[in-house]
Amino acid sequence: MTKLSDATRNKLKTVSTATVATALFKRGFRIQMIQDVHPIGPNQPVLVGEAFTLRYMPAREDLNKIDVFRDRGHPQRKAIEDCPPGAVLVMDSRKDARAASAGAILVTRLMQRGCAGVITDGGFRDSSEIAALGFPAYHHRPSAPTNLTLHQAIEINVPIGCGDAPVFPGDVILGDSDGVIVIPAHLADEIADEAVEMTAFEDFVTEEVRKGRSILGLYPATDEQTPKDFAAWRKANGR
Repeated sequence: MTKLSDATRNKLKTVSTATVATALFKRGFRIQMIQDVHPIGPNQPVLVGEAFTLRYMPAREDLNKIDVFRDRGHPQRKAIEDCPPGAVLVMDSRKDARAASAGAILVTRLMQRGCAGVITDGGFRDSSEIAALGFPAYHHRPSAPTNLTLHQAIEINVPIGCGDAPVFPGDVILGDSDGVIVIPAHLADEIADEAVEMTAFEDFVTEEVRKGRSILGLYPATDEQTPKDFAAWRKANGR
């Protein structure tokens, strides 16, 4: 799995999924946003980390009884113990929240192991407990039934689809209040650099708009004066 540098990780923590989405769109990427997942808590930290994946398939009843959890190699349990510190466990639950993808005990274990966060396009049980952890977690909605009723954990760290977005192991995950976006691993450094620059310009534009300035010629910067004003703003603000 590609290792995310500390510099890129820190840069991504200062930018938004919206800004990254624009940077990816410029490069032809249109479906990198994981659809219909939401932060489980309103004040959870920004999520940044490499993707470590778990794939669920529809459960077959004779193979998915409660005693499968006695197997230490069970893919769901193994994913919890194998997800590297700093990485994000991303679960493909086929957008089916009728049964939970995981619960508070497993998410707590991820947190205690130093993982960066957890995502499912299904649901979590014990959702209020997970929200109280202050650990970045995203799901579609709460779901009480055990995963075994509908989901059979089948593969770890393989390419998956999560909320209609392709996720390859090692891709970089960014999550904020708007949702979660997937950055192809080989683009992470350049996307982070561009997003930091875009954020500085957008902060300048926001200040100007709040002062009453028109967006015409400002956003995008088609007036000759705009780059000059932005350069002066950056100097004054240390940006």
